[in-house]
Amino acid sequence: MSTPNRSALINTAYKVLKEHYQPCQPPADRTLFEHLMYACCLEDAKPEAADEAYARLQQTFFDWNEVRVTTVTELAETLAALPNATAAAKRLRPALQHIFETHYSFDIEYLKKQNLSKSVKDIEVIRGVTPFVTDYVTQHGLGGHAIPLSKSIIDVLMVIGVVTEVEAKRNRVPGLERAIPKAKGIEFASVLHQLAAEFLLSPHSTKLRALLVQIDPDAKDRLARRLKAEEAPPVETEPRRTAARSARRKEPDSPAPAPPAKEATAGKRKRRETPPDAERSKNAEPAICDDSAAPKNSATKQLSKKKPR
Repeated sequence: MSTPNRSALINTAYKVLKEHYQPCQPPADRTLFEHLMYACCLEDAKPEAADEAYARLQQTFFDWNEVRVTTVTELAETLAALPNATAAAKRLRPALQHIFETHYSFDIEYLKKQNLSKSVKDIEVIRGVTPFVTDYVTQHGLGGHAIPLSKSIIDVLMVIGVVTEVEAKRNRVPGLERAIPKAKGIEFASVLHQLAAEFLLSPHSTKLRALLVQIDPDAKDRLARRLKAEEAPPVETEPRRTAARSARRKEPDSPAPAPPAKEATAGKRKRRETPPDAERSKNAEPAICDDSAAPKNSATKQLSKKKPR
């Protein structure tokens, strides 16, 4: 896609979305650490749901250290307002663990004093932190120009033709920061995020479909292909079908217990060591002595045995 077409689509999306969504501004007194925690809740969620989950997180637990030692399952129950509470808990807990193990506190305000690129790299290495969280903290906490991109946002940008499949797999939108100036970055990121959160929850909504088509008429066909691909059943590969058929053929109707391995081996060895002749003689019936059946000596031989008188 050429840069002018991409930039035109981005600006058209910005113009249309401003008419349907109200930009959300985070509290100005949030610390850098709080921006990071909130971003872990906000990813792929509506701002209202993220606000509720973040508030419950602060009300349920005594401090952030108690959140750190809580299991992912318990955190997910607290973050039930989010569409994917387990994923949010898996972002929150490792981030808290990493920050505490590195600094023995939950204060990362020192990042504001560093060079912006160095601070961004320090945030990226925190366990559990996603590109969306990094960009959100960069934009709201460090004052940098970065548009937070989540999976749902990338999906929406694919539908309206801003990114290709290859760029989507890389989680990149070339020229996004150039098309949207820094002064409008927070507003654009907010309305785009709200559209993506609604699209994630209800991709079949006719209202959203009309909104996407208003941005780009070709979005209707892209959305139809995408929904059709998601609804299609998975194609079973040939090796898997072959293995399943062979397993069914090998499976007996009424399996009999197999003899112990040692006894079977011993029996084979014993039969192999026994000679065939000995085996036949062993199995033959014993001979019966019968005088009548024995051959009698002739009369001449009996006379020759007698002594002369």
